[in-house]
Amino acid sequence: MNVTLIGIAGGSGSGKSTFTNRLKSYFQDDISIVYHDNYYRRQDNTTYEQRVKVNYDHPDALETELLIQHLKALKQGQDIYCPVYDFVDHNRSNETVLVKSKPVILVEGIMLFENDELRDMFDMKIYVDSDADERILRRILRDVEQRGRDLNSVITQYLNTVKPMHALYVEPTRQMADVVINSGMNDVAFDVVCNYIKKILNEANL
Repeated sequence: MNVTLIGIAGGSGSGKSTFTNRLKSYFQDDISIVYHDNYYRRQDNTTYEQRVKVNYDHPDALETELLIQHLKALKQGQDIYCPVYDFVDHNRSNETVLVKSKPVILVEGIMLFENDELRDMFDMKIYVDSDADERILRRILRDVEQRGRDLNSVITQYLNTVKPMHALYVEPTRQMADVVINSGMNDVAFDVVCNYIKKILNEANL
């Protein structure tokens, strides 16, 4: 089985999850998804207070080497057990999630295109772009409602690490994308990617 990897990157709160979820909703179990966020490194020997201060927007915070290993296995038709990250506890949980090898696998993450080896694995690279004000507002809502954060901690993290790391490691990868879209709700881009995936799935079923 030929496996096509589609990378969906963009800044925190850009709308990449919205775009990814729309594709997953459309194709259901015909495709698989891997989230780079689940590959944040384990920090079992640190206190919660120490973990809160970690720069999670630097490439070193992610175990990208494990993601690459898993994607290579998926490309070879092997299923993998993906780690699960607990954003409330700021640490990787003891759970894993089975990700099945499918003809099309979406990979979503902020810094997918920052790593040369990882970037070269993708057959299609999509960058979801959006205004910085929109990104911080979406991040505040997400972190407060879904991750148990308070407003001050979200703002402090954004100013100290998210914003400067975005400029340093995320924004420059925009030019490396095959497709740049301005919103996760861009219907024209959605149709283009859907047609690309449909073609692959049709060929896989021949």
